[in-house]
Amino acid sequence: MRFLLAAAVPFAAVSLAAMAAPAQAQEQGGAEGADHRAAIEAALAHPGRADDRARDAHRHPAETIAFFRIAPDMKVGEYAPGGGWYSRVLGHYLGQEGELVGLYFTPDAGPFDAERQAGIREGAAGFAGKVAEWTGRPEANFAGMTLDAATDADRGTFDRVLVVRMLHNLMRWNSADSELKAMRDLLKPGGMLGIVQHRAKADAPADYADGSKGYLRQEDVVGFVEALGFELVAASEVNANPADSADHARGVWEMPPTLATERAELEGLGESDRMTLLFRKR
Repeated sequence: MRFLLAAAVPFAAVSLAAMAAPAQAQEQGGAEGADHRAAIEAALAHPGRADDRARDAHRHPAETIAFFRIAPDMKVGEYAPGGGWYSRVLGHYLGQEGELVGLYFTPDAGPFDAERQAGIREGAAGFAGKVAEWTGRPEANFAGMTLDAATDADRGTFDRVLVVRMLHNLMRWNSADSELKAMRDLLKPGGMLGIVQHRAKADAPADYADGSKGYLRQEDVVGFVEALGFELVAASEVNANPADSADHARGVWEMPPTLATERAELEGLGESDRMTLLFRKR
């Protein structure tokens, strides 16, 4: 059923030339039709990303940014920045003309004790300083906040919000509904939500595709997000990996780079198979 998850509510070489012309209407690149390849290329080539660059071949940041139609002068929210891999990409890309905002979990909307809740708030408070240090850009070009700290001055001001490999956690923590609604409130009319998520097979059992294994079914994700006031604009296979069987007993963490079970046959397969979806706020 399409809305099952609502109930479950758990460069090495980057082919920039491929972005010069739209391959098909479904995957038309460019930020609102503009060509920002040079800015994307410069951000990815920055020396500050030297330690991150090995994973570009698996995470396709150039193509993903283009698909999400992110222009370098936009205000972009990155949900759950974590260790900052995407923050460093986006910080270099947006740090001169635009604004990057780290959006952190609503502290009491997940399985977080008091200490972890305090850590979430500290992470949000320190985000701008971290990205400024990583990029050498002014701290004023960055910000961080927990979703529950958003004010009327924040709502309706974001061009994009990105949720990268995190939706499964929101599903299994039963907080996807409230967190996505809060993100929607931040977006401008017509603003867009970009999602990258580990993808289960279309016929995967519900108890495998409920977020507990890290994988979600694409149809379920589309239905769930659309029910929260978004419309699907496009779906891309840029982060697909057909080598991933997506049926691991211990879930996505058996795949590289985690290799939780140290299964030799999984080494060298790249990272998980992922859906890449773009939604517009209705």
